[in-house]
Amino acid sequence: MSTTASGAPPAGQAPPALSAAHVRLAVAGVMAGMLLSALDQTVVSTALPRIVSDLGGMDMLSWVVTAYLVTSMVVTPLWGKISDLYGRRSTFMAAIGLFLLASALCGLAQDVGQLIAFRALQGLGGGGLFALALTVIGDVVPPRERGRYQGYFAGVFALASLGGPLLGGWLADGPGWRWIFWVNVPVGLVSLAVVAAVLRLPVTRREHHVDYLGAALIVAGVTALLLYLDWAGEEYGWAAPGSLALPAVFAVAAVLFVVVERRAAEPVIPLRLFGNPVFRVANVFGFLAGAAMFSGIVFLPVYLQVVSGMSPTTAGLAMLPAMFGIIIATAVSGNLITRTGRYKIFPMLGSVLLVLAMLPLSRLAVDTAYWWVAVLSFVFGAGTGLTMQPVLTAVQNAVEMRDLGAATGAANFFQRMGAAVGTAVLGAVFSSGLARHLADEAGGVRVAADDVQAIQRLAEPLKGHVLAAFAQALDDVFLVAVPVVALALVVSLFLREVPPRQMPQPADGTQQAAGDKQPERPERPQGHEQPRGGTTPNGDGREQAGAEQGGRANSPR
Repeated sequence: MSTTASGAPPAGQAPPALSAAHVRLAVAGVMAGMLLSALDQTVVSTALPRIVSDLGGMDMLSWVVTAYLVTSMVVTPLWGKISDLYGRRSTFMAAIGLFLLASALCGLAQDVGQLIAFRALQGLGGGGLFALALTVIGDVVPPRERGRYQGYFAGVFALASLGGPLLGGWLADGPGWRWIFWVNVPVGLVSLAVVAAVLRLPVTRREHHVDYLGAALIVAGVTALLLYLDWAGEEYGWAAPGSLALPAVFAVAAVLFVVVERRAAEPVIPLRLFGNPVFRVANVFGFLAGAAMFSGIVFLPVYLQVVSGMSPTTAGLAMLPAMFGIIIATAVSGNLITRTGRYKIFPMLGSVLLVLAMLPLSRLAVDTAYWWVAVLSFVFGAGTGLTMQPVLTAVQNAVEMRDLGAATGAANFFQRMGAAVGTAVLGAVFSSGLARHLADEAGGVRVAADDVQAIQRLAEPLKGHVLAAFAQALDDVFLVAVPVVALALVVSLFLREVPPRQMPQPADGTQQAAGDKQPERPERPQGHEQPRGGTTPNGDGREQAGAEQGGRANSPR
């Protein structure tokens, strides 16, 4: 098999399989980096009410999350493409470094505007951590075994999921919420050292043409859409000329993006991917599921702290059922995908569980017992765990090896775009609903809705009226998310299952790293060539892929 000067296979050809020890080291390196992204999301969630109490801006609470999601979403396909061009290791290290710088700046923010801006910068690095980690798995692990290795990533997510809310709550109650960002720095430095030492993958040397114009058009279009969804209805009106200019910008940017991608030498998202039906359906599903799942991640902590009166630390403990649901569902689905090679059932089942959780969550009240909230949180977490990872496995298995990084980045892009759009829409629903319900419940009395601690100090009956208004506004959020998940369920019915693709054997003759055994073939007598058109040991009349074809991995047709 021919290689470039760097030892990597030619573009479009599968990289040589790695030994089991090399795979374990590579996975350990990217798991350390992924811990950063996972820990940051869970640490922030329970501290958001305390942050807005300190900096103000309850109506901008969703943007502390949305800003991170927007930038991480926009650069996700770009990170994937850059890693295809320059190599996974150096690109992964750059993502970690940018994430650490932004984390330090978030801890220094003096108002909510600065925090949102620095969170956006943090998203530029965070967008690469998750996508590149999954791309490395796609490089070194056979498709059928990826469910098992994604189970290992679920273990990292478990550590962040269980420890993050508790750590975030404890830091918010103790040293202060700024430490939820500063704690990333020592963890990140360790991650950087591990990745630099152990992540060694071949790099294909060729001409590089990064599609910065395409990425800029994504930023312009998505930002305009989100601003319209967040600002127009409440402040300016949906049909006002100034408001309508924003979706017009989005439409123009979308058209220009298609034109640019058709002509780009190295497009951010290769348009040929959309010719793959699995890629199309999986990304529509990922968008819808991402839009709905953040209703629980962002707004359940608001319910627990504002309506139920929990401290950030207690709210972190109260979120554990949701985290356990995510962990268990991700691990179980990963192992079942490894055993059976089937993945379609999991997005379908996950959508059903999300609907079953969100309908009763839209009926929460001030006096709802916590045990019922915990049950619903667990079901919500299980539904979330069943929807996201299997879709990524489907995409990775359906595309050619040359597009693996771009396709993985694109899949994460659509999931994060759904999360960003969903968070912006649900944030607008919450803000407008809170204003309306406060007017109805509090009788026009002015209430500092930004200050969670001040709300808990209100005298009755005003306190009861204010808490009821918050509960009703949060009910509106979950109710709006229900039809989105129902639509995702319908889309999942059209997801096609593709048999797992095989990977080449290691060059040193050792067994496949993840245990994916190849069918044995009888040796040919020396000096006797297999006649062209002759049958293979499989008896299908085709030449065997593998050594005869230079080790090219089989691609679904």
